[in-house]
Amino acid sequence: MTVRQQAGGALDSARPALVVGALGVVFGDIGTSPIYTLQTVFSPGDPHPVPVSADNVFGVVSLVFWSVMIIVTVTYVLLAMRADNDGEGGIMALITLLRRWKGQRAALILAGLGIFGASLFFGDSMITPAISVLSAVEGLKVVEPSLEDLVVPITAAIIVVLFLVQRRGTAAVGRVFGPVMILWFLTVAVCGISGITRHPAILKALSPTYALGFLGGHFGTAFFALAAVVLAVTGAEALYADMGHFGRRAITRAWLLLVFPACVLSYLGQGALILDDPATISSPFFLLGPGWSRLPIVLLATAATVIASQAVITGAYSVASQAAQLGYLPRLRIVHTSESTVGQIYVPWVNWLLMVSVLTLVFAFRSSAALAFAFGMAVTGTITITTLLFFFIARKKWHPPWWLLVVGGGLLLIVDLLFVAANLTKLLHGAWLPLLIGLTAFTIMITWQRGRAIVTAERERHEGSLREFVDDLRAQRQSLRQVPGTAVFLNRGKETAPLALRANVEHNHVRHEHVVILSIDTEPVPRIADGERTVVDELGYADDGITHVSARFGYMETPDVPGALRLLDPARTEGGLAIDDASYFLSKIELRRGAEPTMAPWRKRLFIATSYITADAAEYFRLPGDRTVIIGSHIEI
Repeated sequence: MTVRQQAGGALDSARPALVVGALGVVFGDIGTSPIYTLQTVFSPGDPHPVPVSADNVFGVVSLVFWSVMIIVTVTYVLLAMRADNDGEGGIMALITLLRRWKGQRAALILAGLGIFGASLFFGDSMITPAISVLSAVEGLKVVEPSLEDLVVPITAAIIVVLFLVQRRGTAAVGRVFGPVMILWFLTVAVCGISGITRHPAILKALSPTYALGFLGGHFGTAFFALAAVVLAVTGAEALYADMGHFGRRAITRAWLLLVFPACVLSYLGQGALILDDPATISSPFFLLGPGWSRLPIVLLATAATVIASQAVITGAYSVASQAAQLGYLPRLRIVHTSESTVGQIYVPWVNWLLMVSVLTLVFAFRSSAALAFAFGMAVTGTITITTLLFFFIARKKWHPPWWLLVVGGGLLLIVDLLFVAANLTKLLHGAWLPLLIGLTAFTIMITWQRGRAIVTAERERHEGSLREFVDDLRAQRQSLRQVPGTAVFLNRGKETAPLALRANVEHNHVRHEHVVILSIDTEPVPRIADGERTVVDELGYADDGITHVSARFGYMETPDVPGALRLLDPARTEGGLAIDDASYFLSKIELRRGAEPTMAPWRKRLFIATSYITADAAEYFRLPGDRTVIIGSHIEI
C-alpha cells in the first residue's frame, strides 16, 4: 500500500473532521463572494453600470446562480476533481499529467498554457487578500459612515498580522476557522432567507429562463455584467488545488450540503432586498441583517475574509513549491510547519513578496469595488485554462466519445470564454493588473526553465562522462590516496561526474573509502513511498566502493538526503555507509553572461537575477552544515 493509499484511507475514516477542516481552509474565498458580487454588479461607479430594474435584478441573480452551478459545481466539483494526480489536484497537477505525453505537440502547448494559468494564480493570490479584507472592513461604513477613513488603515493592519503569523502554519488555523466558517455560512443563509421573505418572487430567478432571457434580450447590459458576476466563482480553483489535503468527498459534501446552498440563499436574499428597496445596492449584503446585527456580521465577515486570504496564500506556497520541483522556479527555502500533515508548508520568500504586493494594492485601489475590475481577469483566465487541460486529459485518460467531448467541452468553454471576453472590456479599468502579474510570472518561469536547460548542458560538458571517470579512478587506485569514511557528492544524474568529485581527485589526489554519487529525481507524482525511494547502480564495479544512488521524491515533497540514504541496504552499496559521519560535497555554480546566442540578453540577465533567490542547497536538502563542503566553479550562459 502506498503512502497516498494510506492517506486516502485516513481521509475516508475521518469524514466529519475533514469536512470541518475543508470549511476552515478551502471555502473562505468563494464563501465570502456574496459580500461584494451583487454590490459590484449594480455599482454606479462601474464603467458599464447595470441599471436597477426588476428585469435586471431577476436576470443578474439568475446569471449568478447558473454561473456558480456551471463553473463550480459542474466544471470543478463534478468533472475536474476527478482528474487527480495521485490524489492531488490543481492546475499544477494537470500540468504534471500533461508531461506524461511529452512527444505530443498539443500536450506541450497545453502545458505551456497551464504554466500561464498557474502564473495568473499568483495574481489571484495578491488580489484576493486585498479585495476580501477590504470588502469586509467596508461594512463599518454601513454601521457608522464616519468610520470610512479608517477602512484602509484597518485593512492594512489585518493584512500585516495575517502574513506575520504564516510561519506558524495553517493546521491550527484550520481547526479554529472550521467552526467559524460553519457559523459564517449559517449566518449568510439565515440573512438570505430573511431577505427572500420580503419578496418571495425572487425564487423564480432559479429558472435558467431568466438568465437566458437576460442574455438574449439585454445582451449589451448582460455581457458587461458578466465581468462582475464572475466574482461569485472566485475561489473555485482552491476547491481543486486543496483536494490533496482533504479529499474529493469531503470537499464535495461541504460544497453541496452547506456552502452552495448558503451562497445561493444570500444572492436570492440580496436580490429580493434590492427589488424591495433599490437604494440598498450600496451594500446589499450587510443591509440584509437587522440593524443590531450589522457590527457582529462585519466582525464575522472580517474573520471569514481572513480565512479566504489564508486559502490563497497557502495555495501560492503550494504552487511555488511545485513549480520549483518541476524546474520552473529556482529552489526555494521551504519550512514544513506540521510534523503530521504532509503539505503544510511556509515559503518565506513568497510570503514577503505577497505581503508587499497586497499592501501596495490596498493603498493603490483603496476600495473593493475598484479592485473588482482586476479580480475577474485572473479568475476567468485560470478557469478557462483548467477547462481546456481537463478535457484534453479526459480524452487521453478515459477515452470518452468525441461527440461528448465536443458538446460538453464546447458548452463549458463557451461559458468560460464569455466571462473572459467580458473581463477584457475592463482592461483599462484594472483588468490589466492580473495579466501583467501573470505575464511577469510566466516570463520568469519559462526563462528559468530555458536557462536551467542551458546550464545543465554546459555543466555536463564540463563534468564529462561518469563511467569514464570511474574507469580512470580504478586505473589510478594504486597512486590515489584513499581515506576512511563516506563522501556523498550531489549530482544532477549518473551520466556525468560531479564537478566537486572531479576537483577533489584532480587537485587533492584523494578519494574516500565509500563514495556515493547522489542524484535527486523529482517524479510527476505528489509523494513517493519509502520502499520506492532509492535506486542503486554500482557503476560497473562491485568492489570499488563507488556507487550511484537515485533518490526519488514527489513534487509535493522537500528532499531529505540523509533520510533517503538511511533507507539504503548495505548489501546494495558495497558495504555499510557511515551516514551519521558522512561528508557532503556540493558544486556551487557562478553564472556569467556569455557571448553565445543561447537566449536574448535581457533573458540572460533575468535568469541570473532569478538565481539569487535560490535557497541554500545544504539547507534545502537537509544536509548537516558542519559536514558539508562547497566547491565553486563558473558557467557562462
